[in-house]
Amino acid sequence: MNRFTYEKAQDIPSAVEAAAKSPAAQFIAGGTNLVDLIKENVARPERLIDVTRLPLNQIEERPEGGLSIGALVTNADTAYHAQVERRYPLLSKAILAGASAQLRNMATTGGNLLQRTRCYYFYDTGTPCNKREPGAGCGALTGNNRIHAILGTSEHCIATHPSDMCVALAALDARIHMTGPQGQRTLPIADFHRLPGDTPERDTNLQPGELITAVELPPEDFSQHHAYLKLRDRQSYAFALVSVAAALQLDGDTIRQARIALGGVAHKPWRSPEAEALLVGKPATREHFQTVADALLQGAQGHGDNTFKIELARRAIVRALSQAAGLEPHS
Repeated sequence: MNRFTYEKAQDIPSAVEAAAKSPAAQFIAGGTNLVDLIKENVARPERLIDVTRLPLNQIEERPEGGLSIGALVTNADTAYHAQVERRYPLLSKAILAGASAQLRNMATTGGNLLQRTRCYYFYDTGTPCNKREPGAGCGALTGNNRIHAILGTSEHCIATHPSDMCVALAALDARIHMTGPQGQRTLPIADFHRLPGDTPERDTNLQPGELITAVELPPEDFSQHHAYLKLRDRQSYAFALVSVAAALQLDGDTIRQARIALGGVAHKPWRSPEAEALLVGKPATREHFQTVADALLQGAQGHGDNTFKIELARRAIVRALSQAAGLEPHS
């Protein structure tokens, strides 16, 4: 057992100050992922800072018309919140597609953003993993890689990001609010998570001691034409092989705006604004959806066991967009 200290932060400044004092400190709230990592000896914090008493558990209207979701709002409370269900049903559906009811009652918005990969090699301390131990090698490259990434990979890591919530947040252009030793800042979700590159051990662009305080949802309306499609090995409590968050704004049958984010295929939720732009001004047809699917998957590469994901993702994109446009019923 690795020894660590535990303390309950009473306010945001004291939480940030406590984290800044120790490079191996970690914040904990619901602990639905972190506790597992500690048990498996993958995470070895020297200091746990409990943030559950901080005033970050509210969902509030923003002056410009968007919505702010506090970092400590549980996944269940977010998914069933009346304003989220009405204005951002894509997010509600994505959250309800993930985990189990018990976990959603504990897991928080901030913790979901910080979920770590479920790569077998990351969790098995007897195997090489550059994410767990930089420089050790990547066992998945030539090993069992059925669940692994086909986009944005590097020679150092082919792990995938596991969150369903984050895929919907990516499609909605959410912004992440943080506070740390250097003050407050905000990042678009597209810049929050990282691709592996040469530093696969870094999942996000959070700086040492920074605490997520809220997720901001912009006021754009995708409530009428959206779909969250999750393909997995079993219907209950399984991570996505491929997931698609599709959001459209339509003028009649013509696409005015399109957002498409993929999960289960990369180290972060995957989007391509260039591919999405191919749909603007076009009729909502399966032929046009096929074109954007090909563009989204440009450069996709399988690694043996997971090569099937390329065609699976292509079909999933077309199907999700067809559901969002009302061309076929939702799954």
